[in-house]
Amino acid sequence: MEALSPNRKPTLLVVLLATLITMAVGQGTRLGFYRTSCPRVESIVQSAVQSAIRSNPAMAPGLLRMFFHDCFVNGCDASILLDGSSSEKTAPPNSLLRGFEVIDAAKTQLETACPGVVSCADILALAARDSVVQTGGTGWPVPLGRRDGLVSRAADTLNLPAFNDPVGVQIRKFTDKGLNTQDLVALSGAHTIGTAACALFSYRLYNYNNTNGPDPTIDPAFLPTLRNLCPNGGDGSRRVDLDPASVGRFDNSYYANLRNRRGVLESDAALWNDPTTQRFVNRFLGVRGLLGLTFNVEFGRSMIKMGNIQVKTGTQGEIRRVCSATN
Repeated sequence: MEALSPNRKPTLLVVLLATLITMAVGQGTRLGFYRTSCPRVESIVQSAVQSAIRSNPAMAPGLLRMFFHDCFVNGCDASILLDGSSSEKTAPPNSLLRGFEVIDAAKTQLETACPGVVSCADILALAARDSVVQTGGTGWPVPLGRRDGLVSRAADTLNLPAFNDPVGVQIRKFTDKGLNTQDLVALSGAHTIGTAACALFSYRLYNYNNTNGPDPTIDPAFLPTLRNLCPNGGDGSRRVDLDPASVGRFDNSYYANLRNRRGVLESDAALWNDPTTQRFVNRFLGVRGLLGLTFNVEFGRSMIKMGNIQVKTGTQGEIRRVCSATN
């Protein structure tokens, strides 16, 4: 077979994603939704995201995580953006989300270019894709046409995937949203960028399950590094890179970390420790004897699927003029 030249790889990935997208569209979203009503929507969002990430690289994982948290709570409807005393924003899992001002900046520009046309939900979907591209990942065609949700309740966030979920719980939460085990492992690869607070994993380093010792699944050679970053009783808000092997680069090194027992979060480490998910980790790593999976292609495919969770159309939603309007 002819070797694939480097300059042809990006084109091939885009073609593959364009083919795969037809499997996910059909729930009210479609490509070219704003072709005539707001033709500059993608370039305007891209510019806002690019500017924000140049100023603060932490915005990339922040926007990506925000889209996850939005879609997993009553669908991809921008309810995560609404203000209010008991809105989703106020729930503990969302307390450290960042990037709201980036969505607001894009919305402000879009309201000038095409008032009352583009939903905040679609802006967030585009911003998530553009964050991946800005950190070296491959983009994917984003179907658009979501409307914005009318309700945002902190209580609805209780079933968000959590940092300490065992594999069985993770699979169930993804299955409930129409996503399969491969989607779970692919989308977890988003942790190739971003950080986690010490408070979310330091319990694994010292007195795991009341054993007076660390989580035995952590590589012993990696343990001193984590303990230096997160001393026992130290600052729980300190941030630690989730993928120290390639900080700020969107690639598949996350899966090598899992294989090497260097997953920072317990939920990540669990993907290697369970054979159901370990098989997919190995496929993303291209282990010989298994049908390989290309991370950038499969991540984009799974993002398209996730982006179609409980999409609101017609009278089910609205087009907000201000994304952070009070609920």
